[in-house]
Amino acid sequence: MGNKNKTISFRVNEDAFETLREIAEERDISLSAVFRDYVDTLVAHDGQVQVVSEHELEQLRTGGDEQEFPPTVTVPKSFVREHERLELEAEHLREQLEEHKQYVNHLREQLDAEDEEVIHLEDLDAEAEEPSFRLG
Repeated sequence: MGNKNKTISFRVNEDAFETLREIAEERDISLSAVFRDYVDTLVAHDGQVQVVSEHELEQLRTGGDEQEFPPTVTVPKSFVREHERLELEAEHLREQLEEHKQYVNHLREQLDAEDEEVIHLEDLDAEAEEPSFRLG
């Protein structure tokens, strides 16, 4: 499964287009790059992105609010270590699963290669119901 780029197209009014072009010129990047940056940010933050003007951003940063923008979360080191441990364990289990699949395929190939008749124990039990004789 490759990582292919997809094209998204949509229409905006002339004013919005001019504003977007100005943003691109300010940043000295292409208009497409503006959209790619926005989409990358949107994906990276699971759709939790708020678009604000620079003026609003400065107000958020310097305003009486003690919230910072973008918000940050401090994660304990123990949580990070546990997460890394679980990732390593998951990788190890995937490797074991792959080895098991290879072994099962190997056994299936051996079974298919053998032309010997397979005798099931149930069939032997059915034949053994013949009368038995005891001396004594």
